[in-house]
Amino acid sequence: MVAGIILVFIIGYLAIVFEHPLRLDKTVPALMMGALMWAVLAVGFHSGVLDVIDGHGHLFSMSGITDAASIEAQEEGFAGVLLHHLGKIAEILIFLIGAMTIVELIDLHRGFDIIKEWISTKNKKKLLWITGIIAFILSAIIDNLTTTIVLISILRKLIQDRNERLWYVALVITAANAGGAWSPIGDVTTTMLWIGKKVTTIQLMEYIILPALVCFVVPYFLASFNKVFKGDIPNIKLDIDEKAVKLLSSRKMLYLGLVMIVFVPIFKTLTHLPPYIGMMLSLGVVWLVSEYIHPEENFNEDIKHKYSPHKALSRIEISSILFFLGILLAIAAFESVVVGNVSLLRSGADSLTAAIPDINIVIILLGFLSAVIDNVPLVAAAMGMFNNPIDDHLWHFIAYTAGTGGSMLIIGSAAGVAAMGMEKIDFIWYFKKITWLTAAGYLAGCAVFLLLA
Repeated sequence: MVAGIILVFIIGYLAIVFEHPLRLDKTVPALMMGALMWAVLAVGFHSGVLDVIDGHGHLFSMSGITDAASIEAQEEGFAGVLLHHLGKIAEILIFLIGAMTIVELIDLHRGFDIIKEWISTKNKKKLLWITGIIAFILSAIIDNLTTTIVLISILRKLIQDRNERLWYVALVITAANAGGAWSPIGDVTTTMLWIGKKVTTIQLMEYIILPALVCFVVPYFLASFNKVFKGDIPNIKLDIDEKAVKLLSSRKMLYLGLVMIVFVPIFKTLTHLPPYIGMMLSLGVVWLVSEYIHPEENFNEDIKHKYSPHKALSRIEISSILFFLGILLAIAAFESVVVGNVSLLRSGADSLTAAIPDINIVIILLGFLSAVIDNVPLVAAAMGMFNNPIDDHLWHFIAYTAGTGGSMLIIGSAAGVAAMGMEKIDFIWYFKKITWLTAAGYLAGCAVFLLLA
């Protein structure tokens, strides 16, 4: 039945990978995959064919048990394993819901349009570096996906020539992914490692910021010699449309939202409470302010709904949340099923390290794999495969490779997929023009990390 669980995962993941040809939202196969894997595991467990293991190494089995008390104890153990994984998954999802809602509240008040004021050059090379630096810094706060979407929206207003704009957009993906890798709130995978108590905020930033910076700088430096970035941009629109951009609340909501998101790691450090508690506090503060702030001069109850937190909640991507739920449930099934005396994932880790003794090579390959396969299940699997202590070299390296490796292909990261959809970026164009730049940055960052480790 272990083969059955693996087969369900393979079929489900293939459906996720080929969501566009199938015209099927990836959330559907993710949810079905997670649920069916646990269904097969449950049937196998209750029939005595499969055993399960919890996070403390306790085995639960129905094999050879006949008395009612022992059966009940084993069933409670199985239920406890499932609830344990659900609790860990819920921590991540609640955190993401809070962060997404704050971002949507900022967007409702047109806070991100303020960022356009920071760009005041017509020089192509300067604009390249300015947008890259903004992406690198902003993605560490509001995550790489949102940063990419925000900057694409700004670049659309600044650069009318689509062919030129594609170069800026493609490199923004690299900068945003690199920026998200060194912050516990900058990427879903680093958030998973942080919430899963694999890394701490200070250590993550200390070990990853320099490799991530190199990963961002190298492709930008190489790209800056390209003729595309020579001279000035014709007809660039640096003027701000006051009516479209300015609200009385724009600047306040932008800075409040960013500060409250940054406050979350500080709150965790001070209280030692799980990060989602801090995120709920931050959401509460931003929500409170949004209820009383006046976005327009003639603000009244008739237009209050336009800036309502309830509207922000309706705009968050619940489908993404459910996608993560399905993926993480699937990985949890792998982590729970027993092969020999250990979990399937731990058994896989033992086989992998036996085949490739140098764990650094394994992690570097994981980064290349994340350009093809979503990095969320890769990191979730790695968390189940290895039991290294918190802030171990391995976890920091995984945070870097999984966070930045996806930039090598346009489909390798959520930021890339979003840009592909918004600007209709061709896969082959990105592969020919951008992949070698991002690969150079990725490998240079790996080298820096290993030198500093």
